[in-house]
Amino acid sequence: MSTLVFYSEYDSFEAWSALLQPHLPGVALCRAQDVQHVDTVHYALVWRPPHGFFAPYRNLKLLVNLGAGVDSLLGRDDLPDIPIIRLSDPDMARMMAGYVLFAVLRYARDIPAFERAQRARRWHYLHPRPPHSVRVGVLGLGELGAHAALELARQGFDVRGWSRSQKHLTGILCHSGLPALGDFLANSDILVVMLPLTPQTQGLLSADRLAQLPQGCAFINVSRGAIVDQTALTQALSHGRIAEATLDVFDSEPLPPDDPLWGMENVLITPHLASVANPASAARQVADNIQRVARGEAVVNQVLPQRGY
Repeated sequence: MSTLVFYSEYDSFEAWSALLQPHLPGVALCRAQDVQHVDTVHYALVWRPPHGFFAPYRNLKLLVNLGAGVDSLLGRDDLPDIPIIRLSDPDMARMMAGYVLFAVLRYARDIPAFERAQRARRWHYLHPRPPHSVRVGVLGLGELGAHAALELARQGFDVRGWSRSQKHLTGILCHSGLPALGDFLANSDILVVMLPLTPQTQGLLSADRLAQLPQGCAFINVSRGAIVDQTALTQALSHGRIAEATLDVFDSEPLPPDDPLWGMENVLITPHLASVANPASAARQVADNIQRVARGEAVVNQVLPQRGY
């Protein structure tokens, strides 16, 4: 008998267990605190486990990260030398694209201005802009970023993308490499940050790079807070250099109650939920990789630690 150990402070063990068990008849599923025989633990399904979590499990064969972002695992000194996989779930991509589309449309249609007018009981008409007149820059064209960029293009926006290596997406002007980043930023009326957090992207959006954005642009971050200089972003928002922001991720999470971002009228804050793992659509993928390991086959969606994703 093999055991799958589960750890997450945010995800439902009951939901994952109910959906995984029919596909894994020879595997016992249990929470970390309920493991009785550590030597039988061959698989781990986790989200942000504490340091030292893996030490008891000497026979671990596969580590499944409960999400697409793996930055909370990489760089740790307590990871076993085994395959790590991330979730690549169509429902997660759709959820992310929906959130990004909501945030972009909110700025493209000037909804914050109408919200302020409503609070002042003021009838305030702004003529809608055609989507093709709004330049949306998607910073990061990985699986989630590409899906969101294509959805924005489908809605008629002038979509540009940037990635470390050259990508080719229908209807999207794709830039690549650091030399092209400044021009990309300067032509983004709305910037959507969708990069993975790696040593190369940490702090990428410094104060100098934020200053390259057009005056009065909108800023959306659905990736990781550490990609952005949060202090510089806060200052740019307070001075109106960046007009509006939708922020789902932060340097420190939860965002501390005394952080000035909370009190800014031009900032919308959400608690890191732009896209989350959906057991109903992702369980089969997890079970398939566990079955692959049991048969001695290669896994899919394996993380390459040297790349950071």
